[in-house]
Amino acid sequence: MSYSIPFNKPYVSGKELACIAEALNRGKLAGDGSFTHECHRILEERTGCVKALLTHSCTAALEMAALLTQAGPGDEVMMPSFTFVSTANAFVLRGAVPVFVDIRPDTLNLDETLVEDAITPRTKAIVPVHYAGVGCEMDTLCDIAARHHLWLVEDAAQGLMATYKGRPLGTLGDVGALSFHETKNIIAGEGGALLVNRQKDVLASEIIREKGTDRSRFFRGEVDKYTWQNVGSSYLPAEIVAAFLYAQLEDAERINAMRMTIWNMYNERLADLEAKGLLRRPVIPAECQHNAHLFYILLPEGLPRQKVLDGLKEHGINAVFHYVPLHSAPAGQKFCRTHGDLRQTETLSERLVRLPLWSGMDEAQVDTVVAALRTLL
Repeated sequence: MSYSIPFNKPYVSGKELACIAEALNRGKLAGDGSFTHECHRILEERTGCVKALLTHSCTAALEMAALLTQAGPGDEVMMPSFTFVSTANAFVLRGAVPVFVDIRPDTLNLDETLVEDAITPRTKAIVPVHYAGVGCEMDTLCDIAARHHLWLVEDAAQGLMATYKGRPLGTLGDVGALSFHETKNIIAGEGGALLVNRQKDVLASEIIREKGTDRSRFFRGEVDKYTWQNVGSSYLPAEIVAAFLYAQLEDAERINAMRMTIWNMYNERLADLEAKGLLRRPVIPAECQHNAHLFYILLPEGLPRQKVLDGLKEHGINAVFHYVPLHSAPAGQKFCRTHGDLRQTETLSERLVRLPLWSGMDEAQVDTVVAALRTLL
């Protein structure tokens, strides 16, 4: 059905078509053209990473990260169950076993206090997921990873324009994965990027991204021909995608400011409902600057979520739930294991409702959503 207020509405800054036309005029449509290089430059300047590499999706960036870690059969990789399937799939594809650890009740991020106890001699990496663009407790996770000589792979799919203690999400671990899916703040329809944070991993990342060849070195004039060097795949986006993304990245501050305005409206207008115990708003730790990626509410225990979703639907509002915990899925039970109970994951995921939020949404639409919620809670 069509909704008067959809959950998401992809935002176009106005320069995308001109950039795509320019890509066509330049005559290069395959990956790693001039728009791709410009996107790399912007991401490197914005985040401070050593090297940014555009990919055709965040899933691709996570698969590159899994290849970089050399995780394989017999290895374990720690992550939350409350995440998108790509986080786990990237490592399952290599034969490794995701080990699910519970989440924090405040941020819904990986509970850093449970991580160290879950480490075994088989642990290869820790994969924190920055839910809703709110940073995990990275100081603790960085310390644990360093002491146990583990890879730290940030799933920052929702994290562009957000920081932890002033540092951009995706740049605190060894590598970070970003998403430019149409539901994200900055979009390319589909798209992603791997942020490489150590110089020693740059060449290996480039080889993985270029089908296992050293093609990037060839184009820089560092070798006289390129050859098959290692395992890899085709992870580059088309130049048209990069051209669209370039227009978005150039306008990223304004786009994000629009989202932040909407997020703050929701936060202010729902404060009294939280005070009455009718819902809980997102919690943002003092050390985190979020990016207004999404606004969710947690319903009180015992209130059927579907009743609220159906009620909003009757008002023409498309609100949605989020992840079905991976450990409860058939593939999760087949390929993964859990450490301890996942009580927070199970209870919080069942109570969560995401409200409509997109750049360009106006105050009247926010008020309509809030008014409808008031009739249902």
